Amino acid sequence: MNEPITNSFGNVFLDLGYSPDEAAILQMRADLMADIQKFVTAKKLTQTRAAEILGITQPRVSDITRGEWEKFSLEMLITLATKAGMHVTIKTAA
Repeated sequence: MNEPITNSFGNVFLDLGYSPDEAAILQMRADLMADIQKFVTAKKLTQTRAAEILGITQPRVSDITRGEWEKFSLEMLITLATKAGMHVTIKTAA
């Protein structure tokens, strides 16, 4: 039996029923978390070394590698991305 196909809003959090403002923040958090994960992986960092670079504890790095973005505020993720050498900007569109 074929399931009906539902078009996406382009943001999984909108698709899940979050309000537009909350979905935007959740998407930004998820995107930043993925970028930080990529940084740790690309540099082949141990969690201990990543913790030193990012200025957090090793268990917090573990949270990042496990994708537990809900444990991090948007502000904290921006801070971590900046410490990883990323330039974070927020774009708006009409």
